[in-house]
Amino acid sequence: MDPSDVLLSLGVGLALAAAAGLRVFVPLLVLGCASRLGWLPLSSGFEWLASGSGLATLGVATLLEVGAYYIPWLDNLLDLVAGPLAVLAGILATAAVITDLPVSLRWAISILAGGGTAAAVQGLTSITRLKSTATTAGAANPILATLELFGSLATSIIAVAVRLLAIVFVISLVLLFRRIARGLVRKTRVIRTP
Repeated sequence: MDPSDVLLSLGVGLALAAAAGLRVFVPLLVLGCASRLGWLPLSSGFEWLASGSGLATLGVATLLEVGAYYIPWLDNLLDLVAGPLAVLAGILATAAVITDLPVSLRWAISILAGGGTAAAVQGLTSITRLKSTATTAGAANPILATLELFGSLATSIIAVAVRLLAIVFVISLVLLFRRIARGLVRKTRVIRTP
């Protein structure tokens, strides 16, 4: 077990989990395609992602998800369902690429780090969509949907094609969430101060 390989696979997994927070099925589809092309090994038990039926199912699910976000009333409703699905996709994507750790440790990391990353990104996108709906009556939501789609696709492709950048991305994401959390804490303190 080479520590650098573990770190690289963790970076890839967390970048894919972050992408799952933007679009549930895009990173799984990219991961399946990358494995099918021989670019990225999958953990034992995840070969189905690269199978013909797995890729077809993920492709259809991706098209349906992407299309649904362009329907004005459905996009906010989809965010409710996408939250738990994004967490699950983040867990699966992370577990699928961490190949050099014992199974119990792989799943613990996948659930905590992968699921947590996907949940954090999904939560921010849901809040952004709600604010957009409130301020623009939903007129800006298709723009957000497009940005989220391209963000998920770009993050997924970078994660599997340039693995070292995935680590940089994950570190940047952690720093961003830390800054957001500090800002929220400051706002809460200001509100509580008489």
